[in-house]
Amino acid sequence: MTSVQGARARARIEITAAIKDEARKQLAVDGAPKLSLRAVARELGMVSSALYRYFPSRDDLLTALIVDAYDAVGVAAEQALAATDAGDAPDALVRWTAVCRAVRAWAVAHPHEYALIYGSPVPGYSAPQDTVGPASRVGLVLISIARDAFTTDGIAPPPLAGELRPEAERMAADFAPDLPPGLVVALVAAWSQLFGLVSFEVFGQFHRIVEERDAFFTSAATRLGRDIGLLPRP
Repeated sequence: MTSVQGARARARIEITAAIKDEARKQLAVDGAPKLSLRAVARELGMVSSALYRYFPSRDDLLTALIVDAYDAVGVAAEQALAATDAGDAPDALVRWTAVCRAVRAWAVAHPHEYALIYGSPVPGYSAPQDTVGPASRVGLVLISIARDAFTTDGIAPPPLAGELRPEAERMAADFAPDLPPGLVVALVAAWSQLFGLVSFEVFGQFHRIVEERDAFFTSAATRLGRDIGLLPRP
């Protein structure tokens, strides 16, 4: 790559980052439904036609912001898991709770980005396939904790109701064919409850109900780990 090409590539990266940063500011003020490419361009001192070379439509910009948000919370979860693995023989419940706490911490620190991916759908926007991989990162971390515990007898999978078996076997085949269907069902339930807890806090549903939110969340997250059968280290 020539020096001119390198400079152009760096400039494109910098301008793309500036566009997304300004768009996030708009999300915080007006919400995703009112995101406007023209308004972003105006705040950056760009003409609209120049911005369209980076993001051809509002939906393209929204997708980039959504992917960034999913990746950011995914990185938080992955780093939390790696930190617990720095010691010897980490406790499965400790690993699980640390990841859940990292997800909550990211969401509380980035409420508008959290709302973009776990809040109300944006009218007229349909997320493309590009968002699926990033959206899976937290779930894959939770599955990996259960998988490690399963291979080391650190988990007692909950019983599976008979009427759920066909659906459980389908989910297991799709997400974790090496794990018992009952465990996969419990994981999906725990994953949804984790984000329910986070959403209640981020969106103000705990106002005047839960005061000691850090302790409350830690206790609830640990209980979710026990619900899927994670066993504390003797």
